Amino acid sequence: MSTLAITHTAAEGTLLEGTQRGDGTYEVMTEVKNLVGHWKWARSLQQWIIHASRDRQPKDYYIQVAANALRDAGYTVELQIDRTTRPASEAETARAEQQQDRVAALEAKADRRASKAAAADDAHRRATDRVPPMGEPIKIGHHSEHRHRRSIERAWDALGRSVEADKAAARAQGRAESASRTTELRYAPVTVANRIATLEAEQRADQRILDGGKRGRAPYTYVEPPASGEHRDRVQARMTQRAGEIEYWKGIRAEQIASGQATGYSRDDINKGDAINYRGRWHEVVRVNAKSVTVDSLYIPGCTGTVPYHEIRAVKHADEQVEATE
Repeated sequence: MSTLAITHTAAEGTLLEGTQRGDGTYEVMTEVKNLVGHWKWARSLQQWIIHASRDRQPKDYYIQVAANALRDAGYTVELQIDRTTRPASEAETARAEQQQDRVAALEAKADRRASKAAAADDAHRRATDRVPPMGEPIKIGHHSEHRHRRSIERAWDALGRSVEADKAAARAQGRAESASRTTELRYAPVTVANRIATLEAEQRADQRILDGGKRGRAPYTYVEPPASGEHRDRVQARMTQRAGEIEYWKGIRAEQIASGQATGYSRDDINKGDAINYRGRWHEVVRVNAKSVTVDSLYIPGCTGTVPYHEIRAVKHADEQVEATE
């Protein structure tokens, strides 16, 4: 058996290399996929990969599961893991380029499906033209009976193919249109702000792993020791990468605020009694919090709810509202 290698780099992600058609690795990896997920067969690359592993720290558990399964099946497996990361700006540029390639491929597929749909529609029209016109009934026992029935069957079959081809073309076009908006939506102001909040929360969680300390709630508390050894190295590596991502996205948000694409409200800009615009509707502020405001009748009349500062579109101060009513 040939030697296999599971490799990981920031640019390529995690790949299983050295496999050949019919060597039995597909069956082994299918079992791995069914057992733990994450692994998938990439048809465009013609090899097994870990999904969404580019510009991420290697998923050691899933790598080891695959390596152990292949070794148990008699294969020699080498691990070539590079934990070096790319700058967030470089990774995002590569992501955008890959997305453009995907959009181009999906648009080409949509065009092919549209051509097939047009051809199927033409075939249905030709088959319909062969059916005796004006709803002529089948003449039972006549020499034309068989030909008449066959023409009707062909017309129905052609109609079915035409309908399915139209559906396939519509699905392909929908996927292409959706993919074309992916990068735009990724940089939507609210999405950027939410991503920063998520990354910062993950950073705090990893810092607690490094520091150790009390966990749980009384009376079910325990003390977790600080991470050590390889575990600590892995946590520090992903924190270093995440710190770069936080810096990048904070720069994007600062640009969006400066250009007016996003608002930059904080607790210093809003007071109790002010009105804020959230998703096109105005709500009165009943409390100002550290990361959000509590407003009245957010979703249900008479009930309060919270709105994060980055989702506030506009503010009317209480004194401005009084002047407007006078």
